[in-house]
Amino acid sequence: MPECLVFRVRTRHPADVSGLDALIASGAVAPEEIVAVFGKTEGNGCVNDFTRPLAVMALEAALGARLGLSPAEVGARVALVMSGGTEGGLSPHLLILARREGPAGEARAAERRALAVGTAFTDDFAPEEIGRMAQVRATASAVERALAAAGLEDIADVHFVQVKCPLLTSARIREATARGRNVATHDTYASMGLSRGASALGIGLALGEIDESALDDDVIGVRSDLYSGRASASAGIELMRNEVIVLGNAPGWSGPLRIAHRVMRDGIDLPAIQEALADLGFPVAGQLAPEEASRVVALLAKAEPSGNGLIRGHRHIMNDDSDINATRHARALVGGVAAAAIGRTDLFVSGGAEHQGPDGGGPVAVIAAAG
Repeated sequence: MPECLVFRVRTRHPADVSGLDALIASGAVAPEEIVAVFGKTEGNGCVNDFTRPLAVMALEAALGARLGLSPAEVGARVALVMSGGTEGGLSPHLLILARREGPAGEARAAERRALAVGTAFTDDFAPEEIGRMAQVRATASAVERALAAAGLEDIADVHFVQVKCPLLTSARIREATARGRNVATHDTYASMGLSRGASALGIGLALGEIDESALDDDVIGVRSDLYSGRASASAGIELMRNEVIVLGNAPGWSGPLRIAHRVMRDGIDLPAIQEALADLGFPVAGQLAPEEASRVVALLAKAEPSGNGLIRGHRHIMNDDSDINATRHARALVGGVAAAAIGRTDLFVSGGAEHQGPDGGGPVAVIAAAG
């Protein structure tokens, strides 16, 4: 009977793997059990955020030394999702997810649901496939494989699907052009949103939230009414494939951890966070007390400024600020709301929520130990 373990460690800088090393040295987790790492790094979260590949390189080197593998071999087996941007009070940190195999257990125990994790990878995309239906379909197929790996047969048991996806750079655009291919956009920053959007639509397709008949290249990044309530996608320069991590509560898994989710309708939707907490047995009034907050292993959320420039009828300037990117504003806003609910700032809040929840909102999930 497998168990999903989740460890949260602080980082002093993007290449800091001392927390990971300490976990392994203590015997808390074996390196071969690690299947995924989520990370928040202190870069700008944009095209030129090189804190993400720096963190990936450090993690691949650290795990490779422990496993006797090359960095490329580590990258082929462990999903490494680095999300840049810790604006406001968000704290840089790593979430280390592991799968530990245990005895089969009794049939009665197998019927209970506990946190489950499954991972899968697409093949590398050609630049011209990024932000288009090829990426949507490949993502959907990878999500289905990840669901199978986690033993999540009932879609209702799925609470969060994280994807790390690629983006376009000038060099990648030139390479496609040299082959006579056209890309979805020549704006490298816009390519991040298209890649996230295509990935999210693929998640929604796999989970039955979106009908394939509604999808084509033209709706990606345009039809905000098409979205998944459990999708989270983060784009980066450090890869050319999609890496998929599925989280849910599956029968046959053991351990004290559970996950719950809700969809925030906008950046200040505190009740959505409180409802996810209530599903896990937490009190819903006010900020969690320290002893309750200690049960929360992770909060995962998407942040996006609304396209109409309003939050509940009041004007915001996130889309009009030429000095600070809109997604950076949104991360700070949602991070503050989430931190106020949990009473802690080491939270995985990712910006850019195209097709990930409604316009201006996004999914939020909480992983916690049973009380």
